[in-house]
Amino acid sequence: MTRTPLALIFAFTCGAIVGHLAFPPAGVVLAQTRKPVMMTHLFTGPDNQTHAEEIEAKFQGNVFKMLPVTGAELHRGSPGSVADWHTAPRRQYVITLTGQGEIEVAGGKKIAIEPGHIDLVEDVTGKGHITKVTGSEDRVTLWLPLADQSNR
Repeated sequence: MTRTPLALIFAFTCGAIVGHLAFPPAGVVLAQTRKPVMMTHLFTGPDNQTHAEEIEAKFQGNVFKMLPVTGAELHRGSPGSVADWHTAPRRQYVITLTGQGEIEVAGGKKIAIEPGHIDLVEDVTGKGHITKVTGSEDRVTLWLPLADQSNR
């Protein structure tokens, strides 16, 4: 009687399991993990300073419904330009399309901005924030003013 080495049985079993996961049977869908989409929320705190928090866009299936907006504007900032301490002109989304930037808020906290970065800007009162265009190219942003301009 010939005995099959235990290592060979183990290798065959592991190979079958890995093969099954790599090529699941027809109709079987394996769960995918997706990288979360994050937004930077700028808001005025009780100390009258602008603060920032990262919030996750919660998708329903493949769609995240943003707050209603009233229009859209494209803005362009030159490399090295700085908007010193200022509040947002209104509640809005600001989405960086090209270029890099940096936002500074209370306590000297700095947030690096790259293409695809989404800001929900609601610091319409208080000290505000500093916005800088970093890098060697223009920073182009899409501004989407919110329909609800109540000061939350």
